[in-house]
Amino acid sequence: MHEIATAGELASRADGDALLVWAGQGSLGRRSRAWYAGDAVVVGIPDLSKHDRLVVRGPMDDLAPLVSRALAELGPGFRPFGEEAVIRELVERLPELSLRATFGWMETTTVPSDATTAAWLDGDAGVEALLSEASPESYARPGDSGVLRWAGVLDDTGELLSVAADGWSAPEIGFMAGVATRPDARGRGLSRQVCAFVTTELLKRHGRVGLMVHGANEVAVGVYRKLGYTYRAVAAAHM
Repeated sequence: MHEIATAGELASRADGDALLVWAGQGSLGRRSRAWYAGDAVVVGIPDLSKHDRLVVRGPMDDLAPLVSRALAELGPGFRPFGEEAVIRELVERLPELSLRATFGWMETTTVPSDATTAAWLDGDAGVEALLSEASPESYARPGDSGVLRWAGVLDDTGELLSVAADGWSAPEIGFMAGVATRPDARGRGLSRQVCAFVTTELLKRHGRVGLMVHGANEVAVGVYRKLGYTYRAVAAAHM
């Protein structure tokens, strides 16, 4: 197991894989750590989108022993996370692991063409109340570590109708989270507006944008596809 020292080396060894580059968070040796063995690469980072994650990539003969050694170094609370097929095979190879969840990773480098009235909010007033009503399971919450700012669409009285956050973005890839629309305002394309705005803003800064989505949420996946995002099946395991 060999430690990776720089973001550039990580991107090179991971072939620019967005999941591993995102997990690096531009903080190798400080907050995140990465290793390689053969053609396998793993990145461990605490409290990234609510979980301690060990993002993985590579052929199983190299990856399985690397994951075991990385978990011994980091601790059993870290969750292996990567492409669904890889995680399923990893769980079969390492009996101490169990499949935790399957979902989707979506990413884009394309600026949406959608017109939008969304804008960055001056603070986060009203966001927690909207999330509690519209998306109580949202990982991104006001004040959370890594959640930097919120965008929203307001009605004529200044009430929040729809929100999305810039949270857990890395220098090389922005990350959108906390997407929610008030139940009585749904069906008007407001989530698409706020997501188009945040996507455009993050692309300006990072050049690439990612997000996570429940694969069964066809409406959300459809909105993101129309904004230019592509879908990738991913999964997480745990000890």
